[in-house]
Amino acid sequence: MDDMRPSSGAAAHLGFASLFPPGLQAIYAECRRLYPDQPNPLQVTAIVKYWLGGPDPLDYISMYRNVGCPALDVQEHWHYVSLGLSDLYGDNRVHEYTGQEGPSGFGFELTFRLKREPGETAPPTWPAELMQGLARYVFQSENTFCSGDHISWHSPLDNSESRIQHMLLTEDAQMQPVHTPFGLVTFLQIVGVCTEELQAAQQWNGQGILDLLRGVRVAGGPWLITDMRRGETIFDIDPHLQDRVDKGIETDGSNLSGVSAKCAWDDLSRPPEDEDDSRSICIGSQPRRLSDKDTEQIREALRKGLEINSKSVLPPINNQRHNQDRPLESVGHLQNKQNSRSRKDSLESEGSAAIVPHELVRTRQLESVHLKFNQESGTLLPLCLRGRLLHGRHFTYKSINGDTAITFVSTGVEGAFATEEHPYAAHGPWLQILLTEEFVEKMLGDIQDLSNREESKLPREYSWPDKKLKISVLPDTVFDSPLQ
Repeated sequence: MDDMRPSSGAAAHLGFASLFPPGLQAIYAECRRLYPDQPNPLQVTAIVKYWLGGPDPLDYISMYRNVGCPALDVQEHWHYVSLGLSDLYGDNRVHEYTGQEGPSGFGFELTFRLKREPGETAPPTWPAELMQGLARYVFQSENTFCSGDHISWHSPLDNSESRIQHMLLTEDAQMQPVHTPFGLVTFLQIVGVCTEELQAAQQWNGQGILDLLRGVRVAGGPWLITDMRRGETIFDIDPHLQDRVDKGIETDGSNLSGVSAKCAWDDLSRPPEDEDDSRSICIGSQPRRLSDKDTEQIREALRKGLEINSKSVLPPINNQRHNQDRPLESVGHLQNKQNSRSRKDSLESEGSAAIVPHELVRTRQLESVHLKFNQESGTLLPLCLRGRLLHGRHFTYKSINGDTAITFVSTGVEGAFATEEHPYAAHGPWLQILLTEEFVEKMLGDIQDLSNREESKLPREYSWPDKKLKISVLPDTVFDSPLQ
Protein backbone atom coordinates (compact mmCIF):
# COMPACT_ATOMS: atom_id res chain seq x y z
CA MET A 1 0.00 0.00 0.00
CA ASP A 2 2.86 2.35 -0.81
CA ASP A 3 0.61 4.73 -2.71
CA MET A 4 -1.82 5.41 0.11
CA ARG A 5 -1.81 8.10 2.76
CA PRO A 6 -4.16 9.50 5.42
CA SER A 7 -5.82 12.74 4.40
CA SER A 8 -8.72 14.92 5.35
CA GLY A 9 -11.97 13.58 3.95
CA ALA A 10 -13.31 14.68 0.61
CA ALA A 11 -16.65 15.15 2.30
CA ALA A 12 -15.27 18.40 3.74
CA HIS A 13 -16.23 20.01 0.45
CA LEU A 14 -19.91 19.16 0.66
CA GLY A 15 -20.68 22.64 -0.57
CA PHE A 16 -19.28 21.47 -3.88
CA ALA A 17 -21.39 18.32 -4.07
CA SER A 18 -21.69 18.67 -7.82
CA LEU A 19 -17.98 17.93 -8.04
CA PHE A 20 -18.47 14.53 -6.47
CA PRO A 21 -19.46 11.48 -8.52
CA PRO A 22 -23.04 10.35 -7.76
CA GLY A 23 -21.99 6.96 -6.40
CA LEU A 24 -19.62 8.62 -3.96
CA GLN A 25 -22.26 11.15 -2.92
CA ALA A 26 -24.77 8.38 -2.15
CA ILE A 27 -22.37 6.60 0.22
CA TYR A 28 -21.30 9.86 1.84
CA ALA A 29 -24.98 10.62 2.48
CA GLU A 30 -25.43 7.33 4.37
CA CYS A 31 -22.31 8.06 6.41
CA ARG A 32 -23.60 11.56 7.23
CA ARG A 33 -26.84 10.00 8.46
CA LEU A 34 -24.85 8.08 11.08
CA TYR A 35 -22.22 10.73 11.74
CA PRO A 36 -23.77 14.19 11.23
CA ASP A 37 -21.10 15.67 13.52
CA GLN A 38 -18.24 14.24 11.44
CA PRO A 39 -18.60 15.77 7.95
CA ASN A 40 -14.84 15.63 7.40
CA PRO A 41 -13.63 12.20 8.59
CA LEU A 42 -10.03 11.17 8.34
CA GLN A 43 -9.55 9.16 5.15
CA VAL A 44 -6.89 6.86 3.79
CA THR A 45 -6.61 7.79 0.13
CA ALA A 46 -5.02 6.03 -2.82
CA ILE A 47 -2.66 8.68 -4.24
CA VAL A 48 -2.62 6.95 -7.63
CA LYS A 49 -6.14 5.76 -8.29
CA TYR A 50 -6.69 2.19 -9.47
CA TRP A 51 -8.18 3.39 -12.73
CA LEU A 52 -4.96 5.34 -13.37
CA GLY A 53 -2.77 2.27 -12.83
CA GLY A 54 -2.40 2.35 -9.05
CA PRO A 55 -2.25 -0.90 -7.05
CA ASP A 56 -5.13 -0.23 -4.63
CA PRO A 57 -8.73 -0.77 -5.81
CA LEU A 58 -10.32 1.34 -3.05
CA ASP A 59 -10.20 5.06 -3.79
CA TYR A 60 -10.86 5.94 -0.14
CA ILE A 61 -11.40 4.42 3.28
CA SER A 62 -13.27 6.76 5.63
CA MET A 63 -12.67 6.42 9.38
CA TYR A 64 -15.25 7.56 11.95
CA ARG A 65 -15.32 7.70 15.73
CA ASN A 66 -18.40 5.84 16.98
CA VAL A 67 -19.47 6.50 20.58
CA GLY A 68 -21.24 3.15 20.80
CA CYS A 69 -24.58 2.62 22.52
CA PRO A 70 -24.60 2.33 26.31
CA ALA A 71 -28.20 1.10 26.29
CA LEU A 72 -27.09 -1.94 24.27
CA ASP A 73 -23.73 -2.23 26.07
CA VAL A 74 -21.91 -1.34 22.85
CA GLN A 75 -18.47 0.10 23.51
CA GLU A 76 -16.82 3.04 21.76
CA HIS A 77 -14.96 2.12 18.59
CA TRP A 78 -13.59 3.22 15.24
CA HIS A 79 -15.77 2.61 12.19
CA TYR A 80 -14.12 2.16 8.77
CA VAL A 81 -16.03 2.39 5.46
CA SER A 82 -14.55 1.53 2.04
CA LEU A 83 -15.27 3.33 -1.22
CA GLY A 84 -14.45 1.59 -4.48
CA LEU A 85 -15.94 -1.89 -4.59
CA SER A 86 -19.15 -0.28 -5.79
CA ASP A 87 -19.38 1.93 -8.87
CA LEU A 88 -18.57 5.47 -7.75
CA TYR A 89 -18.41 7.08 -11.19
CA GLY A 90 -20.78 5.38 -13.62
CA ASP A 91 -18.48 5.95 -16.60
CA ASN A 92 -16.92 2.46 -16.90
CA ARG A 93 -13.52 3.61 -15.67
CA VAL A 94 -13.53 0.80 -13.05
CA HIS A 95 -16.86 -1.02 -13.14
CA GLU A 96 -19.14 -1.74 -16.05
CA TYR A 97 -22.28 0.34 -15.72
CA THR A 98 -25.27 -2.03 -15.81
CA GLY A 99 -28.13 0.28 -14.82
CA GLN A 100 -29.92 1.29 -11.63
CA GLU A 101 -31.83 -1.93 -11.02
CA GLY A 102 -28.95 -4.28 -10.32
CA PRO A 103 -25.90 -4.06 -8.08
CA SER A 104 -23.49 -1.16 -8.29
CA GLY A 105 -20.08 -2.54 -9.24
CA PHE A 106 -19.58 -5.61 -7.08
CA GLY A 107 -22.70 -4.60 -5.16
CA PHE A 108 -21.13 -3.93 -1.77
CA GLU A 109 -18.62 -1.93 0.26
CA LEU A 110 -16.67 -3.21 3.26
CA THR A 111 -16.83 -1.86 6.79
CA PHE A 112 -14.92 -2.67 9.97
CA ARG A 113 -15.44 -1.82 13.63
CA LEU A 114 -12.33 -1.71 15.82
CA LYS A 115 -12.38 -1.24 19.59
CA ARG A 116 -11.04 2.18 20.58
CA GLU A 117 -8.24 1.81 23.09
CA PRO A 118 -8.07 4.18 26.10
CA GLY A 119 -6.28 7.40 25.22
CA GLU A 120 -6.48 6.75 21.47
CA THR A 121 -7.20 10.04 19.71
CA ALA A 122 -6.93 8.91 16.07
CA PRO A 123 -7.94 5.68 14.34
CA PRO A 124 -5.19 3.20 13.47
CA THR A 125 -4.70 2.99 9.71
CA TRP A 126 -3.82 -0.70 9.43
CA PRO A 127 -7.48 -1.67 8.81
CA ALA A 128 -7.30 0.32 5.58
CA GLU A 129 -4.48 -1.91 4.35
CA LEU A 130 -6.49 -4.98 5.34
CA MET A 131 -9.50 -3.72 3.38
CA GLN A 132 -7.34 -2.98 0.35
CA GLY A 133 -6.03 -6.56 0.49
CA LEU A 134 -9.57 -7.94 0.50
CA ALA A 135 -10.54 -5.59 -2.33
CA ARG A 136 -7.59 -6.79 -4.42
CA TYR A 137 -8.78 -10.35 -3.90
CA VAL A 138 -12.30 -9.45 -5.07
CA PHE A 139 -11.06 -7.58 -8.15
CA GLN A 140 -8.55 -10.30 -9.06
CA SER A 141 -10.86 -13.28 -8.55
CA GLU A 142 -14.25 -11.62 -9.13
CA ASN A 143 -15.45 -13.69 -6.17
CA THR A 144 -17.86 -11.47 -4.30
CA PHE A 145 -18.50 -11.63 -0.57
CA CYS A 146 -21.79 -12.31 1.20
CA SER A 147 -22.94 -12.23 4.79
CA GLY A 148 -21.87 -15.41 6.58
CA ASP A 149 -18.76 -15.93 4.44
CA HIS A 150 -15.43 -16.53 6.13
CA ILE A 151 -11.91 -15.53 5.13
CA SER A 152 -8.90 -17.58 6.23
CA TRP A 153 -6.10 -15.02 6.66
CA HIS A 154 -3.56 -16.96 8.75
CA SER A 155 -1.95 -13.86 10.18
CA PRO A 156 -2.85 -11.34 12.88
CA LEU A 157 -4.96 -8.74 11.12
CA ASP A 158 -2.80 -5.94 12.49
CA ASN A 159 0.55 -7.76 12.09
CA SER A 160 0.91 -8.07 15.87
CA GLU A 161 0.91 -11.21 18.02
CA SER A 162 -2.89 -11.20 18.25
CA ARG A 163 -5.02 -14.36 18.15
CA ILE A 164 -7.41 -12.53 15.80
CA GLN A 165 -6.16 -13.98 12.52
CA HIS A 166 -9.25 -14.64 10.38
CA MET A 167 -12.49 -12.93 9.41
CA LEU A 168 -16.23 -13.48 9.13
CA LEU A 169 -18.51 -11.20 7.15
CA THR A 170 -21.95 -9.94 8.07
CA GLU A 171 -24.31 -7.04 7.37
CA ASP A 172 -23.06 -3.84 8.98
CA ALA A 173 -24.78 -3.23 12.31
CA GLN A 174 -25.92 0.31 11.42
CA MET A 175 -25.45 1.12 7.75
CA GLN A 176 -28.43 0.63 5.47
CA PRO A 177 -28.31 -0.43 1.80
CA VAL A 178 -28.02 2.54 -0.54
CA HIS A 179 -29.68 2.96 -3.93
CA THR A 180 -27.34 4.93 -6.16
CA PRO A 181 -27.79 6.06 -9.79
CA PHE A 182 -25.52 3.12 -10.66
CA GLY A 183 -27.28 0.40 -8.66
CA LEU A 184 -27.62 -0.99 -5.14
CA VAL A 185 -24.82 -0.94 -2.57
CA THR A 186 -24.91 -3.00 0.63
CA PHE A 187 -22.39 -2.79 3.45
CA LEU A 188 -20.59 -5.93 4.63
CA GLN A 189 -18.83 -5.72 7.97
CA ILE A 190 -15.53 -7.50 8.61
CA VAL A 191 -15.42 -9.29 11.97
CA GLY A 192 -12.08 -10.49 13.31
CA VAL A 193 -12.11 -14.01 14.81
CA CYS A 194 -9.73 -16.57 16.31
CA THR A 195 -8.75 -19.78 14.52
CA GLU A 196 -11.08 -21.90 16.69
CA GLU A 197 -14.03 -19.64 15.81
CA LEU A 198 -13.20 -19.81 12.11
CA GLN A 199 -13.09 -23.61 12.25
CA ALA A 200 -16.44 -23.67 14.03
CA ALA A 201 -17.90 -21.47 11.28
CA GLN A 202 -16.57 -23.88 8.66
CA GLN A 203 -17.88 -26.97 10.41
CA TRP A 204 -21.29 -25.45 11.18
CA ASN A 205 -22.15 -22.04 9.71
CA GLY A 206 -20.90 -18.49 9.77
CA GLN A 207 -24.20 -16.93 10.80
CA GLY A 208 -24.44 -19.23 13.81
CA ILE A 209 -20.98 -18.23 15.04
CA LEU A 210 -21.75 -14.56 14.42
CA ASP A 211 -24.82 -14.90 16.62
CA LEU A 212 -22.67 -16.43 19.37
CA LEU A 213 -20.17 -13.56 19.05
CA ARG A 214 -22.99 -11.04 19.41
CA GLY A 215 -23.85 -12.55 22.76
CA VAL A 216 -20.33 -12.16 24.18
CA ARG A 217 -19.42 -8.50 24.76
CA VAL A 218 -15.64 -8.93 24.76
CA ALA A 219 -15.81 -11.01 21.58
CA GLY A 220 -17.87 -8.50 19.59
CA GLY A 221 -21.16 -7.80 21.29
CA PRO A 222 -24.31 -6.66 19.45
CA TRP A 223 -22.39 -4.61 16.87
CA LEU A 224 -19.56 -7.16 16.45
CA ILE A 225 -16.67 -4.88 17.35
CA THR A 226 -13.24 -6.44 16.83
CA ASP A 227 -10.86 -6.30 19.80
CA MET A 228 -7.36 -7.18 18.62
CA ARG A 229 -6.25 -7.66 22.25
CA ARG A 230 -8.79 -10.38 22.91
CA GLY A 231 -6.86 -13.38 24.15
CA GLU A 232 -9.69 -15.89 24.63
CA THR A 233 -12.05 -17.53 22.21
CA ILE A 234 -15.78 -17.55 22.85
CA PHE A 235 -15.38 -21.21 23.79
CA ASP A 236 -12.80 -20.29 26.44
CA ILE A 237 -15.09 -17.57 27.77
CA ASP A 238 -18.21 -19.76 27.81
CA PRO A 239 -17.53 -23.51 27.34
CA HIS A 240 -21.26 -24.17 26.91
CA LEU A 241 -21.10 -22.48 23.51
CA GLN A 242 -19.17 -25.46 22.13
CA ASP A 243 -22.16 -27.66 22.98
CA ARG A 244 -24.38 -25.38 20.88
CA VAL A 245 -21.99 -25.66 17.97
CA ASP A 246 -21.71 -29.44 18.26
CA LYS A 247 -25.48 -29.78 18.40
CA GLY A 248 -25.85 -27.51 15.37
CA ILE A 249 -23.33 -29.53 13.37
CA GLU A 250 -25.11 -32.78 14.24
CA THR A 251 -28.53 -31.40 13.37
CA ASP A 252 -27.80 -29.12 10.44
CA GLY A 253 -24.49 -30.25 8.99
CA SER A 254 -22.42 -27.46 7.45
CA ASN A 255 -23.84 -24.62 5.40
CA LEU A 256 -20.44 -23.99 3.84
CA SER A 257 -21.18 -24.76 0.20
CA GLY A 258 -17.72 -24.15 -1.16
CA VAL A 259 -14.36 -22.44 -0.91
CA SER A 260 -11.99 -20.51 -3.13
CA ALA A 261 -8.88 -22.62 -2.72
CA LYS A 262 -5.70 -24.10 -4.16
CA CYS A 263 -6.78 -27.21 -6.00
CA ALA A 264 -6.32 -29.08 -9.26
CA TRP A 265 -7.44 -32.29 -10.96
CA ASP A 266 -6.06 -34.71 -13.51
CA ASP A 267 -7.93 -37.00 -15.88
CA LEU A 268 -6.09 -40.31 -15.54
CA SER A 269 -8.25 -41.88 -18.24
CA ARG A 270 -5.98 -40.68 -21.02
CA PRO A 271 -2.51 -39.18 -21.54
CA PRO A 272 -2.18 -35.49 -20.63
CA GLU A 273 -0.57 -34.67 -23.97
CA ASP A 274 -3.90 -35.25 -25.71
CA GLU A 275 -4.56 -31.88 -27.35
CA ASP A 276 -8.28 -32.46 -27.22
CA ASP A 277 -8.14 -32.68 -23.44
CA SER A 278 -10.55 -30.07 -22.07
CA ARG A 279 -9.56 -30.51 -18.44
CA SER A 280 -7.76 -27.64 -16.85
CA ILE A 281 -4.93 -28.77 -14.90
CA CYS A 282 -1.49 -29.76 -15.68
CA ILE A 283 -0.07 -27.80 -12.76
CA GLY A 284 2.13 -25.01 -14.04
CA SER A 285 0.47 -24.91 -17.45
CA GLN A 286 -2.18 -22.47 -18.59
CA PRO A 287 -5.71 -23.71 -17.90
CA ARG A 288 -8.51 -23.37 -20.35
CA ARG A 289 -11.13 -20.95 -19.17
CA LEU A 290 -14.54 -21.72 -17.86
CA SER A 291 -17.24 -20.29 -20.05
CA ASP A 292 -19.27 -17.46 -18.59
CA LYS A 293 -22.28 -19.76 -18.21
CA ASP A 294 -20.28 -22.40 -16.36
CA THR A 295 -18.75 -19.74 -14.13
CA GLU A 296 -22.20 -18.47 -13.25
CA GLN A 297 -23.44 -21.95 -12.39
CA ILE A 298 -20.48 -22.52 -10.09
CA ARG A 299 -21.02 -19.14 -8.45
CA GLU A 300 -24.66 -20.00 -7.96
CA ALA A 301 -23.69 -23.39 -6.51
CA LEU A 302 -21.38 -21.59 -4.10
CA ARG A 303 -23.80 -18.79 -3.27
CA LYS A 304 -27.30 -20.13 -3.46
CA GLY A 305 -27.60 -23.17 -1.28
CA LEU A 306 -30.80 -24.90 -0.36
CA GLU A 307 -32.66 -24.50 2.91
CA ILE A 308 -31.99 -27.04 5.63
CA ASN A 309 -33.77 -30.34 5.07
CA SER A 310 -34.83 -29.41 1.54
CA LYS A 311 -33.64 -31.31 -1.50
CA SER A 312 -30.29 -30.03 -2.71
CA VAL A 313 -30.07 -28.75 -6.27
CA LEU A 314 -27.20 -27.45 -8.35
CA PRO A 315 -28.70 -24.21 -9.73
CA PRO A 316 -29.36 -24.02 -13.47
CA ILE A 317 -26.95 -22.15 -15.68
CA ASN A 318 -27.95 -18.51 -16.09
CA ASN A 319 -26.49 -15.30 -17.44
CA GLN A 320 -26.76 -13.19 -14.30
CA ARG A 321 -23.38 -12.16 -12.95
CA HIS A 322 -24.76 -11.15 -9.58
CA ASN A 323 -27.26 -12.90 -7.38
CA GLN A 324 -28.99 -10.46 -5.07
CA ASP A 325 -30.93 -13.07 -3.15
CA ARG A 326 -29.77 -13.52 0.41
CA PRO A 327 -27.51 -16.59 0.40
CA LEU A 328 -28.73 -19.52 2.43
CA GLU A 329 -25.26 -21.02 2.44
CA SER A 330 -21.88 -19.46 3.02
CA VAL A 331 -18.60 -19.50 1.12
CA GLY A 332 -15.06 -19.72 2.38
CA HIS A 333 -12.23 -17.68 0.90
CA LEU A 334 -8.94 -19.45 1.67
CA GLN A 335 -6.93 -16.29 1.21
CA ASN A 336 -4.06 -14.55 2.94
CA LYS A 337 -2.32 -11.21 2.81
CA GLN A 338 0.54 -12.52 0.65
CA ASN A 339 -1.76 -14.15 -1.87
CA SER A 340 -3.16 -11.19 -3.77
CA ARG A 341 -2.63 -9.92 -7.30
CA SER A 342 -3.81 -6.84 -9.10
CA ARG A 343 -6.71 -7.03 -11.51
CA LYS A 344 -4.32 -6.09 -14.29
CA ASP A 345 -2.22 -9.20 -13.61
CA SER A 346 -5.35 -11.31 -13.47
CA LEU A 347 -6.66 -10.05 -16.79
CA GLU A 348 -3.30 -10.54 -18.48
CA SER A 349 -3.05 -14.12 -17.26
CA GLU A 350 -6.58 -14.90 -18.36
CA GLY A 351 -5.94 -13.37 -21.76
CA SER A 352 -3.14 -15.83 -22.37
CA ALA A 353 -5.37 -18.82 -21.77
CA ALA A 354 -7.33 -20.52 -24.51
CA ILE A 355 -10.97 -19.50 -24.34
CA VAL A 356 -13.28 -22.37 -25.10
CA PRO A 357 -16.81 -21.30 -26.12
CA HIS A 358 -19.51 -22.89 -23.98
CA GLU A 359 -21.25 -24.46 -26.93
CA LEU A 360 -18.04 -26.21 -28.07
CA VAL A 361 -17.17 -27.82 -24.74
CA ARG A 362 -18.86 -31.16 -24.33
CA THR A 363 -19.48 -32.89 -21.03
CA ARG A 364 -17.09 -35.81 -20.76
CA GLN A 365 -17.41 -38.91 -18.59
CA LEU A 366 -14.07 -39.83 -17.02
CA GLU A 367 -13.01 -43.27 -15.86
CA SER A 368 -10.33 -42.26 -13.37
CA VAL A 369 -9.40 -38.96 -11.69
CA HIS A 370 -6.66 -37.59 -9.48
CA LEU A 371 -7.58 -34.69 -7.17
CA LYS A 372 -4.93 -32.37 -5.75
CA PHE A 373 -5.37 -29.99 -2.81
CA ASN A 374 -3.10 -27.87 -0.68
CA GLN A 375 -3.10 -28.57 3.07
CA GLU A 376 -5.82 -26.12 4.06
CA SER A 377 -8.13 -27.32 1.29
CA GLY A 378 -7.37 -30.92 2.22
CA THR A 379 -8.32 -30.40 5.86
CA LEU A 380 -11.79 -29.38 4.64
CA LEU A 381 -12.39 -32.73 2.92
CA PRO A 382 -13.89 -34.32 6.07
CA LEU A 383 -16.24 -31.32 6.35
CA CYS A 384 -17.14 -31.69 2.67
CA LEU A 385 -18.00 -35.35 3.12
CA ARG A 386 -19.52 -35.44 6.61
CA GLY A 387 -21.05 -31.98 6.85
CA ARG A 388 -22.29 -31.72 3.27
CA LEU A 389 -22.58 -34.94 1.27
CA LEU A 390 -23.99 -37.04 4.12
CA HIS A 391 -26.68 -34.37 4.44
CA GLY A 392 -27.58 -34.69 0.75
CA ARG A 393 -25.78 -31.54 -0.39
CA HIS A 394 -22.89 -30.47 -2.60
CA PHE A 395 -19.52 -28.78 -2.04
CA THR A 396 -17.33 -26.88 -4.53
CA TYR A 397 -13.62 -26.08 -4.55
CA LYS A 398 -12.95 -23.16 -6.93
CA SER A 399 -9.29 -22.56 -7.73
CA ILE A 400 -7.83 -19.16 -6.88
CA ASN A 401 -5.09 -19.73 -9.49
CA GLY A 402 -7.29 -20.29 -12.52
CA ASP A 403 -10.65 -21.60 -13.66
CA THR A 404 -10.35 -25.09 -12.20
CA ALA A 405 -13.38 -26.16 -10.17
CA ILE A 406 -14.18 -29.41 -8.36
CA THR A 407 -17.72 -30.06 -7.15
CA PHE A 408 -18.56 -33.04 -4.94
CA VAL A 409 -22.21 -34.04 -5.14
CA SER A 410 -24.31 -36.58 -3.29
CA THR A 411 -26.84 -38.87 -4.93
CA GLY A 412 -29.66 -36.58 -3.75
CA VAL A 413 -28.43 -33.52 -5.68
CA GLU A 414 -30.42 -32.64 -8.77
CA GLY A 415 -29.05 -30.81 -11.80
CA ALA A 416 -25.58 -32.38 -11.73
CA PHE A 417 -23.97 -33.79 -14.87
CA ALA A 418 -22.19 -36.49 -12.84
CA THR A 419 -24.40 -39.55 -12.34
CA GLU A 420 -24.22 -42.83 -10.45
CA GLU A 421 -23.47 -44.58 -13.73
CA HIS A 422 -20.77 -42.01 -14.61
CA PRO A 423 -19.66 -40.54 -11.27
CA TYR A 424 -16.79 -38.51 -12.73
CA ALA A 425 -17.77 -35.94 -15.34
CA ALA A 426 -16.10 -32.79 -16.63
CA HIS A 427 -17.35 -29.74 -18.46
CA GLY A 428 -14.20 -27.94 -19.54
CA PRO A 429 -12.16 -27.33 -16.36
CA TRP A 430 -15.14 -27.98 -14.08
CA LEU A 431 -15.10 -31.50 -12.60
CA GLN A 432 -18.06 -33.05 -10.80
CA ILE A 433 -17.69 -36.11 -8.60
CA LEU A 434 -20.74 -38.03 -7.40
CA LEU A 435 -20.16 -40.09 -4.28
CA THR A 436 -22.57 -42.61 -2.77
CA GLU A 437 -23.19 -42.59 0.97
CA GLU A 438 -21.39 -45.91 1.35
CA PHE A 439 -18.28 -44.60 -0.40
CA VAL A 440 -18.38 -41.36 1.61
CA GLU A 441 -18.33 -43.35 4.85
CA LYS A 442 -15.34 -45.37 3.62
CA MET A 443 -13.48 -42.22 2.57
CA LEU A 444 -14.10 -40.59 5.94
CA GLY A 445 -12.46 -43.53 7.65
CA ASP A 446 -9.48 -43.40 5.33
CA ILE A 447 -8.83 -39.65 5.54
CA GLN A 448 -9.57 -39.09 9.23
CA ASP A 449 -5.96 -37.97 9.82
CA LEU A 450 -6.67 -34.87 7.72
CA SER A 451 -8.87 -33.49 10.50
CA ASN A 452 -5.76 -32.84 12.58
CA ARG A 453 -3.74 -30.13 10.86
CA GLU A 454 -0.76 -30.57 13.16
CA GLU A 455 -0.21 -34.22 12.25
CA SER A 456 -0.51 -33.82 8.49
CA LYS A 457 2.90 -34.12 6.88
CA LEU A 458 3.00 -33.44 3.17
CA PRO A 459 2.63 -34.87 0.67
CA ARG A 460 -0.16 -37.24 1.64
CA GLU A 461 -1.69 -39.73 -0.77
CA TYR A 462 -5.07 -41.49 -0.60
CA SER A 463 -6.19 -43.99 -3.19
CA TRP A 464 -9.29 -46.11 -3.86
CA PRO A 465 -8.29 -48.32 -6.82
CA ASP A 466 -11.70 -49.97 -7.07
CA LYS A 467 -13.27 -46.54 -7.53
CA LYS A 468 -10.40 -45.27 -9.70
CA LEU A 469 -10.01 -42.22 -7.48
CA LYS A 470 -6.81 -40.74 -6.06
CA ILE A 471 -6.40 -37.70 -3.79
CA SER A 472 -3.12 -35.93 -3.02
CA VAL A 473 -2.58 -33.24 -0.41
CA LEU A 474 0.45 -31.22 -1.48
CA PRO A 475 2.52 -28.22 -0.35
CA ASP A 476 1.33 -24.75 -1.39
CA THR A 477 4.38 -24.30 -3.61
CA VAL A 478 3.09 -26.94 -6.03
CA PHE A 479 0.14 -24.69 -6.87
CA ASP A 480 2.03 -21.43 -7.25
CA SER A 481 1.26 -19.92 -10.62
CA PRO A 482 4.25 -18.86 -12.69
CA LEU A 483 2.37 -15.62 -13.36
CA GLN A 484 2.18 -14.65 -9.71
